[in-house]
Amino acid sequence: MHYHGYLWVGAKQRFDDEALRRPPHPDTPPAGGKPELVQRHKEVTAEFPVVDLPPLETAYWLIKPRKLVHGTWEQPEGAAQWFMERLTEYAPRFVSDSDRDGKRLAILANSASGRLGWGGDVSHGFYLERPSFLSLALVCCSSNRAMPGLGCPVR
Repeated sequence: MHYHGYLWVGAKQRFDDEALRRPPHPDTPPAGGKPELVQRHKEVTAEFPVVDLPPLETAYWLIKPRKLVHGTWEQPEGAAQWFMERLTEYAPRFVSDSDRDGKRLAILANSASGRLGWGGDVSHGFYLERPSFLSLALVCCSSNRAMPGLGCPVR
């Protein structure tokens, strides 16, 4: 097992476009369905696998392009260290004072290491100066506990 790190920073409004953050419904709209629904399904089917937006289900990061992987580690501790470094880097921009607290950030990083150790994924989001949002994720790979059928994006 190994671990991949993902980071996304962008406009909160774009983050809120949930249609592009979830996989398309497996059933296509009926042939006689509303044209706008058929078109939207086509768009989501084409965009979901390649769009850089964080997926609603963390494991789906694994189907995204390789270029979105910010790091790969063989041990949970290395992934958690990267996670802590990113928290420290962005903490001055967090909107919430409590989110900037160093002790809280250390607790998040330590819990990330523990969760990865048993094969769980880690995903956290933080509001930055308006109207931005930070999403950080650590995803277990080969195989992912939540979605074992997903392949590794870097192989």
